[in-house]
Formats: sequence, C-alpha cells, structure tokens
Amino acid sequence: MNAETKRSPELGLVWVKSSYSGAEGGQCIEVATRPGTVHVRDSKDTTRTPLAVAPTAWTTFVHFAAL
Repeated sequence: MNAETKRSPELGLVWVKSSYSGAEGGQCIEVATRPGTVHVRDSKDTTRTPLAVAPTAWTTFVHFAAL
C-alpha cells in the first residue's frame, strides 16, 4: 500500500491517506498520529476538527473494519 501524505504545521501533524482511497474522492479518511492519540479526519473536508481517539481504540476499529 502506498500512501499520500499532507502536513498540518499548525498542529504538528502529518496526515496519511491510503492509495486505495483513490483520487476521485468518495469515502476517504486521513489519519495522523501523535504520542497517545490517533487523529482521523474526512479527506473531503479537512477544515473540520479531526476526531481524536486512543491508539487502542483505533487498533480495535481497524481490526473490526478488516473483517
């Protein structure tokens, strides 16, 4: 999997979007990590406040989504 990255210097975050998301939009999210927090945002509306979750919650979500 390749990933596209974008920086948010004001927050010190580096956003990553999977190459599987495609360039045409649709149902895409971007993810950025910091110690103790995983940030998730809608790639179509990056001006909205991202969702912040604990790494364990993110891992559980990813595991469930992969089923």
